[in-house]
Amino acid sequence: MSLALLAADDVNVAQNVAFGIIAAIMIFAALSVVTTKNVVHAALWLVTVLGGVAAQYILAAAEFVAVSQVMVYIGAVMVLFLFGIMLTRARIGADEGLNNSTWALGIPVAALLLGLLAYVVLDAVEDTTIREPQLTGANNEATLEIADRILSPYLVPFFGMTFVLLAAAIGAIVLARKD
Repeated sequence: MSLALLAADDVNVAQNVAFGIIAAIMIFAALSVVTTKNVVHAALWLVTVLGGVAAQYILAAAEFVAVSQVMVYIGAVMVLFLFGIMLTRARIGADEGLNNSTWALGIPVAALLLGLLAYVVLDAVEDTTIREPQLTGANNEATLEIADRILSPYLVPFFGMTFVLLAAAIGAIVLARKD
């Protein structure tokens, strides 16, 4: 076995280990989202899940998608969630009585759907391996072209939107605080 092949195998093992660690963190955070009784904590656990998705994209060498994930979901959607929490004047502490009486029925349904999803994914993937991404050539040029087309003409409006979101955040805080 050559040294280059050994190094490539070590990278795959490291990627697999990193994938497992990130996936375990994401599963724990996802379970925490649905089990916590504090709405703000649930939103923060959701940020952890979405950050894990971005980390998985980085492991798959899809950096542009990872940055888009962070900007759109963690940056924008979570801000909207937190605005909703602040504007509805939801209690920040633990809330009781949020579950309905049929919550136990959801556990076997979720287990059935998990098993069905696992079967479909394993049947479709079988023993195929993911090709190593080409960091040069058409794939990289296409990513650069997309980034240039999106960010070049819209960079100033993008920065302007950050100030609008900042003003909205300050307004939501002012409206939500108790006098």
